[in-house]
Amino acid sequence: MLTIRQNLMETIKGGNPDRFVNQYEFMELIMEAPMDLPLAPGPGTVVKNKWGITFSWPEGQIGSFPVHDDEHKVLKDVTNWKESVKAPSVFYTEEEWAPAIEHANSVDRNDKFVTAFCAPGIFEMTHHLMGIEDALMSLYEEPESMQELIDYVVEYELAYAKEVIDHIHPDALFHHDDWGSQISTFVSPAMFEEFLLPAYKKVYGFWKENGVELIVHHSDSYAATLVPFMIEMGVDIWQGAMTTNNVPELIKKYGGKISFMGDIDSGKVDHPNWSPEEIEKYVEIACKECGKLYFIPNLSQGLNIASFPGVYEETSAAIDRISKKMF
Repeated sequence: MLTIRQNLMETIKGGNPDRFVNQYEFMELIMEAPMDLPLAPGPGTVVKNKWGITFSWPEGQIGSFPVHDDEHKVLKDVTNWKESVKAPSVFYTEEEWAPAIEHANSVDRNDKFVTAFCAPGIFEMTHHLMGIEDALMSLYEEPESMQELIDYVVEYELAYAKEVIDHIHPDALFHHDDWGSQISTFVSPAMFEEFLLPAYKKVYGFWKENGVELIVHHSDSYAATLVPFMIEMGVDIWQGAMTTNNVPELIKKYGGKISFMGDIDSGKVDHPNWSPEEIEKYVEIACKECGKLYFIPNLSQGLNIASFPGVYEETSAAIDRISKKMF
């Protein structure tokens, strides 16, 4: 029987896996690494991070999001971003790093990838600061200022990456940046190529130049038209690939250059009235349609969790069952 790590590599390299890679099992996420990007910790809470971004988690909702009324918006005029946007320090004490180092050192790297976590992504950071409407309009109306802001975020990410690499020496990176809705990208492929592709080539290139073997990018959205750019920027696995992307077709077209993790839409199975039978149905559809290579069955959610208790664990159990049938 292959180790978890071996099975992952056989899957994404087009070899001979002996079972499906089961969701996030190959990534040992080092969530103890100090970061200055907290989200609201739970329903009914409001927090402000060190960028000055306020996050609210309203009661009855399944997550938090930045507050962008006039009182809370960090950046109101992108042409004045230098006066409004101040990145926090990336330097932390050794005491603050200690839990992350201890966790990383405890991992059997022959079995799993020690995985650094980074969120929000570059595009997300622009609209967290100013609101998504302003961010999208600014790409058209103030491209020079937006390019400067993106470059500033990239420099912060590179500085933070160096600290993470120096302290925990990760084998993999799990990086968030949602690039679309369920049915379309937020920006055109041409605009993505102009603003975001160069930024990510710098960021992902730096991680890979410093020992990271595996780049896993999260975007639980439609992003099929951006796959060639993901390949160019160095993404090994696109996590969060929803069914609206026609994942089986993407595997046929791009398998061997990139792998796809998802095809079990969280919105279809992760709800208050979920059932094992419903999860079993969608897991079986995904696995049979996508096949054994270049595909990792997974909820589209961007961490090894679900919004409702039991959904993630039942999905993993269903993947184990279908593995026994198909391998």
